[in-house]
Amino acid sequence: MSADEFTRADVLEASPDGSETDQPAQLSIVVPIYNEEENVDPVVGEVLGVLDSVPVVAELILVDDGSRDATGERAFAWQRRDRRVKVLQFRRNFGQTAAITAGFDVAEGRVIVVMDGDQQNDPHDIASLLEAMARGYDVVSGWRVNRQDKLLLRKVPSRLANRLISRTTGTELHDYGCTLKAYDSGVVRHLKLYGEMHRFIPALASMAGARVTEIPVNHRPRIRGTSKYGISRTFRVLLDLLTVKFLLEYLTRPIQFFGRIAALSVTGTFMAVTLLAAQHLDRFQLLSGDTWVSLATMLVVLSVLALCFGLLGEVITRSYFENGQRRTYVVRRRAGFALDLSEAQATGTALDGTMSPAVIGVAGQPWGRLADRRPQ
Repeated sequence: MSADEFTRADVLEASPDGSETDQPAQLSIVVPIYNEEENVDPVVGEVLGVLDSVPVVAELILVDDGSRDATGERAFAWQRRDRRVKVLQFRRNFGQTAAITAGFDVAEGRVIVVMDGDQQNDPHDIASLLEAMARGYDVVSGWRVNRQDKLLLRKVPSRLANRLISRTTGTELHDYGCTLKAYDSGVVRHLKLYGEMHRFIPALASMAGARVTEIPVNHRPRIRGTSKYGISRTFRVLLDLLTVKFLLEYLTRPIQFFGRIAALSVTGTFMAVTLLAAQHLDRFQLLSGDTWVSLATMLVVLSVLALCFGLLGEVITRSYFENGQRRTYVVRRRAGFALDLSEAQATGTALDGTMSPAVIGVAGQPWGRLADRRPQ
């Protein structure tokens, strides 16, 4: 059969009641949701409408990040209505990074697309993401060229953060904060994500040898619910950026990082001793207020120690989770998964074990044929 003859019927088998059989999904859509009861129905309905036109077996994974409203119940209602929908519900709010990690853990697809659950990401852009994947990229990031955020106070720090992240990590992207991204599952399943690290996935994947690109995507204004993003995240992002920089350059050679700090400290100490000696010999008063000088020196030392211990803590945290096979989230309920979730997470594989290559659609159409994307 030629590529032009490839149809949805070739990857789906209809059961007697018209529903789809339990074949492994080739495309996984992961949607983290938190207190989005007003958006669950329109988001799921729109995504499923897009998946109806996709000639592959696809799944929609809703990760309820400990919502305190009716978000979880509406998600489970969709799962009972459509077998393509699968739901994970956390016991409490663990954060967007944990929710995305959980989606990666359970996704069956060779290609995993992550998008927000507030209707600001457009599911119709999935086709464009997969077109780029078909050209051989492992990570395709969305770029919200015309952002619809109302607050200028949110846009300006975001642009500055994107420039800083690009220059620090060496992976040039205009919009690290856009959740809408497509990933090769063989790349992201090897990543360990903590804190607010989900926005740095392209940089971390690039460090592992992945090919990363960026394409413009549609961004829509929020019309329901309240935003979960605020200016308060900027400081946390900067701290995580420091961690990423450390992981990118010094994870396997931390002595070089701390050695540079020690060298700067020794140089500063030598200069201070030299100035004090010169002041004593020439009888001139260069500095006054010994108490303040001592206090300032102590604060500088404490700052350096805090920075160093913070980075050491990041490394220790990763050792704690990875060596003990611990997860950064706890699941309360789940629905729609073929195998037991804990078994899949313990082995670090998808829920179906090994799967056939992902073939995304018809050559020459938006769902161009993807190469065989077996896990690395």
